[in-house]
Amino acid sequence: MNELPMKPKNLYVAAFPFADDILALPVEDISQTVKWYADAFDLKEIERRESPLPAVIMERDGLRLGFAVNGGDPEKEGAAILVTDIHRARDELEAKGVKTTAWRVDQRDGQKFQVFFVVAPDGLCFYFHQPIEDL
Repeated sequence: MNELPMKPKNLYVAAFPFADDILALPVEDISQTVKWYADAFDLKEIERRESPLPAVIMERDGLRLGFAVNGGDPEKEGAAILVTDIHRARDELEAKGVKTTAWRVDQRDGQKFQVFFVVAPDGLCFYFHQPIEDL
């Protein structure tokens, strides 16, 4: 019997902003943003606006991140990205030359998470995490 190969499950599950809006993370250059996040995070551009501010929405696995030239400080912003396979997430990023931090375990609300960080060239910080019981 021939079985169809299993489709790999989505890696990116959800994103939570550090500040106000996951769809308006501050950047200075939309074109550079789209290129870097497409190459590094495998995000695809799904929407672009020029008004009232230049902005782009990008997506992977149904998860959306948005970037806007809104005058915000990217070094004070970013997102926590929940993943289904923390090791696969890190391996994918590092294979593309993205620098990641060392592993660590965080505990919140009685739950432990395996985590690492990525600081993008634009200064935005991303906190990749997976509940330890899911490992």
